[in-house]
Amino acid sequence: MERNTLYPIFLKLDRLRMLIVGAGEVGCEKLTFMLKSSPDAHITVVAKEVLPPVQELLLQYPDADITIIQKPFEPKDTEGYDLVVAATNFEHLNREVRDAAKAAGALVNVADTPALCDFYLGSIVTRGNLKVAISTNGQSPTFAKRFRQWLESILPEETNELLAHLKVYRDQLNGDFEVKVKELNALTASLLGPKKS
Repeated sequence: MERNTLYPIFLKLDRLRMLIVGAGEVGCEKLTFMLKSSPDAHITVVAKEVLPPVQELLLQYPDADITIIQKPFEPKDTEGYDLVVAATNFEHLNREVRDAAKAAGALVNVADTPALCDFYLGSIVTRGNLKVAISTNGQSPTFAKRFRQWLESILPEETNELLAHLKVYRDQLNGDFEVKVKELNALTASLLGPKKS
């Protein structure tokens, strides 16, 4: 049986340098989701052409640290970045970006080419401090999107309030780690609904 062997992590994009190559439809989609999730990210976009939706996106995030460099891609553009996203409509250019980024020591995502990716940009559900990432291991981004929409429909907006109350309760607990875990498990067991007999 196949299984998803990806190891999920949550990156602090304000501590990393990110490059997106491409500012068309694909690049705009990647930039949109990154800014929605991490508006404090440091992102450079290199593209020969910058389509209007990317310019409009910059207006929506006026405080974001985004640098647009309008020029054709060169392999040296990948130097100094931690994460690189190849987001053009040209397979040969995406591969060139990937090869240059790997040579520069960066982790790479190549849009719509799972075999060339070191990481995927999954669907994300956010409710305040709760963030859930969804991956189908590159098999079906459409399913990930629909699953995200379903989670968004069932998770209440008050989820962040619940998390804040749980933190206050946790901070007031005495005892060692094991005791605290036992207390918190007992307190949150009702989140799973009634026990089935």
